[in-house]
Amino acid sequence: MPNYRAEVDLVLRSLADPTRRAVVEILAKGPAAVSTLAGRFSITLPSMLQHLGVLEEAGVVTSEKNGRVRTVSLRPGALDVLHLWLGEQRTPAERRADRLGVHLARHTLESH
Repeated sequence: MPNYRAEVDLVLRSLADPTRRAVVEILAKGPAAVSTLAGRFSITLPSMLQHLGVLEEAGVVTSEKNGRVRTVSLRPGALDVLHLWLGEQRTPAERRADRLGVHLARHTLESH
């Protein structure tokens, strides 16, 4: 197994908070200004900055300042490490079932 456990731990810790998970869901649709994000959650700007700091430290989001506006974006591929880790946790039975599903789908297509 590749040694990326620390990265997985950091990303999972950053997503442990429901507000941060909701921020990630919003940012998956596109970048947003920090003030806009704070308004969506009815929390103070300093509280939102704290949440975003945790996400940025984990490498989940990036931000840039243009004038007085700080815009936050989901970092492309930021959650890939979780996808890889989850894939490794699948049981052999799940992997066999997936292969069976592919085989049956091919067989169904060939017979039509």
